[in-house]
Amino acid sequence: MKPMQTPFLAVDGIVRLWKEEKFRGIVLIERLYPPYGFALPGGFVEVSETVEQAVIREVKEETGLNATIRKLLGVYSNPKRDPRFHVVSVVFVLDAEGEPSAGDDAKKVHIFRLEDVPFDKLVFDHAKILADFIKS
Repeated sequence: MKPMQTPFLAVDGIVRLWKEEKFRGIVLIERLYPPYGFALPGGFVEVSETVEQAVIREVKEETGLNATIRKLLGVYSNPKRDPRFHVVSVVFVLDAEGEPSAGDDAKKVHIFRLEDVPFDKLVFDHAKILADFIKS
C-alpha cells in the first residue's frame, strides 16, 4: 500500500492597516524566494498550532505587525494554486496599526490602497483571494 499523501496546510492574511480610524491600505510582501512577486503575508501551519495562531505568527514574522483577526475569508484548495506543490490555505482578514517592516522570507513590505493593488504581479492565487475580499 502506498503511503498516504496529503496537501500542505497554510494560512494567508489580508492585513488591513490603520492609523487611528483611517484606513491606510492592504499590506503585501515582496517575496524573497521563488516564486517572486507580491503576496499576502502567510506561510505554513506548524505542528501543534491552530490556523489562527499560525496567521498571527506569520503576519508578525513577515511584516513585524501585531494583527488582530477580524474574520475568516475562506479556504482555498485548488491543487494548482501553488506551482510548487498542493497547498490548502485558510485565509483570514486581520487589522493592524503601526509601521510594517520586512522580516523572515519577505524582501520588502508594501502598503497598497485597494485601487492600486498590482493584481498582475501577485503570486499563487492571491489575485483571486483579494478579488473575493473586495467582493465581500
